[in-house]
Amino acid sequence: MGVIDHAQFFRRLGKRVRELRRKRGHSQEDMISFGFSARHWQQIEAGRPITLTTLLRICEALDVRLTTILAGLDR
Repeated sequence: MGVIDHAQFFRRLGKRVRELRRKRGHSQEDMISFGFSARHWQQIEAGRPITLTTLLRICEALDVRLTTILAGLDR
């Protein structure tokens, strides 16, 4: 296993989060009701690095398991 490209990992994570949000029928603005600012949510989906705490909050907001969000992002 090689070294993970962090920038690529977070871009993929942002894309996955966007797909999951859309699949659940939420707009970016809807994520405000889950405690995210619109700007922060835009940054997450744009691939900006996030903390583990934020990742866990995303899982809770989108009602998805951590393993589902992370699966395959390191490839």
